[in-house]
Amino acid sequence: MGENGLRAEDIDTTRPHPARIYDYLLGGKDHYEVDRLAGDELAAAAPEVRIGMRANRAFLRRAVRHVVGNGVRQILDIGTGLPTSPNVHEVAQEVAPDTRVAYVDNDPIVKAHADALLGHSGTTSTVLADLRDPQAVVDHPDVRRVIDFGEPVALLLVAVLHFLTDTEKPGQVVATLRDSLPAGSFLVLSHATGDFADRSKAQTVYNRASATLNLRSHTEVEGLFDGFELVEPGLVQVPFWQPDTPPPARSGEIGFYGGVARKTG
Repeated sequence: MGENGLRAEDIDTTRPHPARIYDYLLGGKDHYEVDRLAGDELAAAAPEVRIGMRANRAFLRRAVRHVVGNGVRQILDIGTGLPTSPNVHEVAQEVAPDTRVAYVDNDPIVKAHADALLGHSGTTSTVLADLRDPQAVVDHPDVRRVIDFGEPVALLLVAVLHFLTDTEKPGQVVATLRDSLPAGSFLVLSHATGDFADRSKAQTVYNRASATLNLRSHTEVEGLFDGFELVEPGLVQVPFWQPDTPPPARSGEIGFYGGVARKTG
């Protein structure tokens, strides 16, 4: 048994893991050689990938500030990945210190790191659960401990739905989560796309990882917002969603769509 109760056999170091690849490309330290090799191969296949991942993270921060600035005080972050500062609760609590955040991921190492970072804060929880079973996420007692589904919630699905195959029905997953949210809630979503370049080689890297990469078009990603109303500027490449600084070089090549939408009924 290791740190935070995580057993060595719970961690698969024989295959790259998307969260650890992401951590490596963002300059983090929580990854293994297999993840570094996959990250380098991914960067060779998609040269803008590091720029894109940083832009996606910056989109997340802007989106969190937007939803909290519009009165939401609780956030459900599913597919949170390894902690990267500033984390969602840090960004949100800069705007409103009483904001509560439930972090959800299906990777034991992610939960272990999040538990170590957050401790036993009453305003946050970390939950080991799988997006593929959205009702179980909503019903989880550690989600319910900090999230009141009678009040508006910001649902974060950032860079996670592209790891679901079509047979895993990402639209149905989002619909189940949407139906648990009251009016006034928000959906923050980003998703990888091949609309701007051939990314078949990048997909090959993930085919050897613990989750495949399933690229979707603008129309397909926009369909995931069914039942929500997109806020301006709609669904766009992540650097162009309400930017607060000039978009980075090569932004037009970045293969991530992002959008924020509100549930009005």
